Amino acid sequence: GHEQLLKMMEERMMDVEQKLRLVKRLLQDKVNQLKEQLSKNTKADAMVKDLYVENAQLLKALEMTEQRQKTAEKKNYLLEEKIANLNKIVKNLASPAFSS
Repeated sequence: GHEQLLKMMEERMMDVEQKLRLVKRLLQDKVNQLKEQLSKNTKADAMVKDLYVENAQLLKALEMTEQRQKTAEKKNYLLEEKIANLNKIVKNLASPAFSS
């Protein structure tokens, strides 16, 4: 019975070792998977930061463009007023010439 018990213990030990090797392999696979995911996340994080900076630059450019447009619209309005005033002056100058 003693040898039988020893043989059973040996078989159980081999079974446990086999299960441990399997668990170790599964854990290593999981570690590799997590390392790969970390690498992808790091790249994605860098891309998000780049996009954030680019977005800020685009917003600044948009603000400057809008400011230029407002300035151009103001100048355009003033020019239209000057043209209207010049037309009135020309009309006033021309009407005495026609009446004489």
